[in-house]
Amino acid sequence: MERNEVTKMKYVDEFRNKDIVKKIAAEIKKIGIPANLMEVCGTHTMTIFRSGLKSLLPKDTNLISGPGCPVCVTSQEDIDKMLVCTDIPNTTVTTFGDMMKVPGTSSNLNNKKADGRDIRVVYSSLDALGIAKENQKRNVIFLAIGFETTSPTVAATIIKAKEEKIKNFYILTLHKLIPPAMVALLEAGESKIDGFICPGHVSTIIGSKAYEKVAKDFGVPCVISGFEPSDVMESILMLLRQTKKKRISVEISYTRAVKREGNKKALEIMNEVFEATDVKWRGIGQIPESGLKLRPEYKEFDVEKKFNIRVSKSTKKSGCICGKILRGVKLPTDCKLFAKGCLPENPQGPCMVSSEGTCAAYYKYGRE
Repeated sequence: MERNEVTKMKYVDEFRNKDIVKKIAAEIKKIGIPANLMEVCGTHTMTIFRSGLKSLLPKDTNLISGPGCPVCVTSQEDIDKMLVCTDIPNTTVTTFGDMMKVPGTSSNLNNKKADGRDIRVVYSSLDALGIAKENQKRNVIFLAIGFETTSPTVAATIIKAKEEKIKNFYILTLHKLIPPAMVALLEAGESKIDGFICPGHVSTIIGSKAYEKVAKDFGVPCVISGFEPSDVMESILMLLRQTKKKRISVEISYTRAVKREGNKKALEIMNEVFEATDVKWRGIGQIPESGLKLRPEYKEFDVEKKFNIRVSKSTKKSGCICGKILRGVKLPTDCKLFAKGCLPENPQGPCMVSSEGTCAAYYKYGRE
């Protein structure tokens, strides 16, 4: 099977065809080399478990879940900042739904809402801006969570707010960048990583060239994957072929959506509004230039500067090992809380909360 044979298919059902997936699995087995491959995307983790892909792989082809869930990698201190935002008088806080149950040090957004705070779930930053326009006597804060996929849309919203002179709209900027986190994991060396399955949606924005430093400086191959079962399996096959031939590079399996240069317009918008900054990741710590902050020209939309947001000492739930899971050094089943004290309806950490969380994937699909 030649590379891209699968990606020439036209319809979604073809990418879920079990016969095609099994054919790729047979090619993987022929290669016959051991490898630890990290999927840097929670959606890939869900696809792997939901489709039972691990059962089709050789035992020495080990898939490791990485820090690919933006909700999960948000630090405890930043979760507590969100809770502080809800206490600002005359304020509406808007957020994506996945954030509502994430435990802070003393509470979560769900509980704050039950206590009477005005917290609303939105589907986009533009929805939040619409609420600000309709309620111009209230402060409206958008919790800006996400990787490079969502940051251009938030940037476009900020540009629109500035053009329309909206004075009551603010964001808590918690965006993160994937490539610096990959570098941090390799530099730490805790988990042996022989290849990265890179996130397709992030890569539509940043392109394949963003991973070239990883391949060149660390000798670790990268393949950008789509999200269907055959996408993931083909990406594994491509990684193993690179390793066997010792031709380390960045390849695109997801050619129907990703180009080397990425989406230039989206990058221009993102870079107009944001600049890189050092930020803390849950379980990993401070990573240089791995986050985004508002440029000085847009500082009036920064809720931290407007209201001087501060938190006291932040602490995570005792016993939760979400941070180690995000680094790929522990499995959810290694946690004493998993499927006991920590359940989807009563999560003790963000890895069980998010629909892209590794613990959520294990709980729903991988316990047997």
